[in-house]
Amino acid sequence: MTYKGINIHKMTGNILGEHLTLTSFGESHGRCIGMVLDGCPAGLPLSEPDLQIELDKRKPGQSIITTQRKEEDRVEILSGVFNGFTTSAPICAIIWNKDSDSRPYDVLKNSPRPGHADYPSFIKYGGYADYRGSGRFSGRLTATMVMGGAVAQKLLKYTLGIETIAYTIQIGKISYKSSSFQESKQNRYANDVRCPDPEIAEKMKSAIVDAKKDGDSLGGIVESISVGLPVGLGAPIFSSLESDLSKALFSIPSVKAIEFGSGFSGTKLKGSENNDEYVISEDHKIATKTNNSGGILGGLTNGMPIVIRIGFKPASSIAKKQKTIDLASNSECDIVVPGRHDPCVVPRAIPVVESLVSLVLADHAVRWNLIPPVLSEGKK
Repeated sequence: MTYKGINIHKMTGNILGEHLTLTSFGESHGRCIGMVLDGCPAGLPLSEPDLQIELDKRKPGQSIITTQRKEEDRVEILSGVFNGFTTSAPICAIIWNKDSDSRPYDVLKNSPRPGHADYPSFIKYGGYADYRGSGRFSGRLTATMVMGGAVAQKLLKYTLGIETIAYTIQIGKISYKSSSFQESKQNRYANDVRCPDPEIAEKMKSAIVDAKKDGDSLGGIVESISVGLPVGLGAPIFSSLESDLSKALFSIPSVKAIEFGSGFSGTKLKGSENNDEYVISEDHKIATKTNNSGGILGGLTNGMPIVIRIGFKPASSIAKKQKTIDLASNSECDIVVPGRHDPCVVPRAIPVVESLVSLVLADHAVRWNLIPPVLSEGKK
């Protein structure tokens, strides 16, 4: 669809993927938020609990270090599933917004909040954008990503045995060195900050609580690992797996940095130190001694785990007094952001990261015909 020569499909930015596509809709304080997932094969066992399990991991109000907005986030599947299986029709799912409080935003509508998209969106959309709770720019819209990601995760596991996990490795200046995949998988949701190490997790939580008491916020880093990948998933140049994963992950509000494998630390190494030498593994398969590439070479998987680290800036909504502009009078003024906000977005971002990585991997698997249009019951 075009308007005055502009491709509206590309301009809106509401669609992710090429063959398995996720369309996100709704606003933070609108009636509902939801998604349409198109291109999912027929025959995948799917029900609302499959989506709900993942949504419950990111819903608000779960602890003192998250926003106290009380949303049940109860999902409803409206289409694309019949008799417990996907039909190949678009899967539409929604969540009704039930605990939005727009009053603080009526006061702020002419005062763009530092660190938020208020000012650029005001200019881009001529003042018509829904500013309540940040509208389309709100972290609440990550729930739509988790809805689609829940389907993608099950599709990948069911057909190819591919699995993705994510967990917190840094909050502020407190960091955790990741351990084995199984240990991280087992322990990542055992505490409020989603760090596999309980002792470090407690220190991270205390740091977030202290920042909140001071009217401030913290950022951090999430690590994602995907295993069970075939060799050759992806495409070169502009459809490289790194390109598509980065695009998807940068759609999460507050994400400001992404690295694969050795990432920025690899820039300090010599080629002889950073190269991953090939070996024959114990199960007689070709592997690499190290994984500095993060499982991707030339935009293609090399069979090793995909390792990604995602950097989140400190949450922008803080209780400290800050400087801004009164757009009505075009004069400088002070602002204190009211409302209910996360003092650190990292813990609730874990299932979002898992979802988006899975959506990209599933889309590439469908593109490459690794996943057929109709699934046979009883596969993995």
